[in-house]
Amino acid sequence: MSRRDITADDIESLAVGAWILGTGGGGNPYLPLLNMRALYREGYRVQLMDASDLADDDWVGVVANMGAPLVGQERLTDSRTLARAVALMEEHTGYRFAGLMSMEIGGANGVRSLMAAAHLKRPVIDSDTMGRAYPEAQMTSVAVGGLRPYPLTAVDVRGLESIVDKVPTWKWTERVARKICVEYGSVAATCQPPRTGAEVKQWAIHGTTTKAMAIGHAVREAQRRHDDPVAAILAVEPGKLLYKGKVIEVERRATEGFLRGVVRFDGLDDWRGSAMTINFQNEWIVAHRDGEAIAMSPDLICVLDSVSGEAVGSETIRYGQRVTVIALPPPAIFLSPRGLQHVGPRAFGYDLEFRSVFKT
Repeated sequence: MSRRDITADDIESLAVGAWILGTGGGGNPYLPLLNMRALYREGYRVQLMDASDLADDDWVGVVANMGAPLVGQERLTDSRTLARAVALMEEHTGYRFAGLMSMEIGGANGVRSLMAAAHLKRPVIDSDTMGRAYPEAQMTSVAVGGLRPYPLTAVDVRGLESIVDKVPTWKWTERVARKICVEYGSVAATCQPPRTGAEVKQWAIHGTTTKAMAIGHAVREAQRRHDDPVAAILAVEPGKLLYKGKVIEVERRATEGFLRGVVRFDGLDDWRGSAMTINFQNEWIVAHRDGEAIAMSPDLICVLDSVSGEAVGSETIRYGQRVTVIALPPPAIFLSPRGLQHVGPRAFGYDLEFRSVFKT
């Protein structure tokens, strides 16, 4: 297997890029970044490997925190809890994982697989199952592919451990695991249903860790050179500029293990006099400008600090912030009819027919 070392500088870029791909959710990666800095100072190291190097009968552990991002800011991230969720899955199934993979590359969950991998001395696969962040377990490429939705382990820092041994559908995985998560206090470390090497190669979204690193590197270089960091993102990703404005109102509430709400913006520069609202369920789901829906899931809606170019999350956005809103294209699997059933606007309760920002 060909592997490459993930450097400390790679992790800094990964945190920036994953936060942008998080589309408002996935959790702020700052606390996982602090964990990785500490682990690297203590001598831990992590390697990255391509999915193509997996044997078909290898097993891969899929790592994520579950819960409301706001709560994740209050209950500090712990790398050993994530590693325990993976170890519990290995004990339950009898598998020894050849590598670990992020459930979602977006936000803190794009870094958390590295935290578990550092303790367990396993490589991280350069793939994930979302290509961004989504709030629910059935909103993945492996769910679109109809792969087995169990088992799942959930672990709490206080020593609580749960196993969802068998469920009939991915929506049941979400429902049962979410109830456990809420009882834990709306945040839990999880190991999602394990995948074989063959399943990862066929159904995962590949190259996403290196993609996040490349986006983060572009932003950090632009900051260092005092260039426009948003332009730097659009130079490495085929995105579209949607809006510039300032935050004038934030409504949010933590409910049922999610952070839900709406943010309202007043336009600046070329958008002066134009109003935008973005509804969110952890992630930014639908953006309206002057009452018209102009961007929606599965297109990635990214709200960025206009000065730094770094992402602004649904749990951190606040009154008065100057932001730039861009859209990035989604993985092709989510644009299929079945994919849209899982992650299109109707999957979130919006009576909208999906219309892509990128449709010519």
